[in-house]
Amino acid sequence: IFDACEEPLSELAIQGIALFNDGQFYEAHHGLEDAWNADKGAARDLYRAILQVAVAYLQVERANFRGAAKMFLRVKQWLNPLPDVCRGIDIAQIKADVVSAETHLLALGADNIANFDRSYFKPITLNR
Repeated sequence: IFDACEEPLSELAIQGIALFNDGQFYEAHHGLEDAWNADKGAARDLYRAILQVAVAYLQVERANFRGAAKMFLRVKQWLNPLPDVCRGIDIAQIKADVVSAETHLLALGADNIANFDRSYFKPITLNR
């Protein structure tokens, strides 16, 4: 996977990340899913990890506490094996952002999910 992380991002992934960074998590999920399906290489799980972060954020927006908590757990299995930087994406930052958002969600609890602070939805940093 480390060698595959040296490859450039696909155009589909760039588009999906732009949607993610614009807060369009539903659309980002689909764009990144297209990138994931099109990539047959070892680093394709990078796209899966980011699309699942988008789904977690979308579940928060929909006030689905169980769905969001489940997605935050699931996304870690895809993020954790990745190196700190993969295809120019700051994976270490995404990992930290996911932990912060999940911690905030769990502290609020299901009854207070409407009070989730959207500033925890951090953009993805691209180093091109």
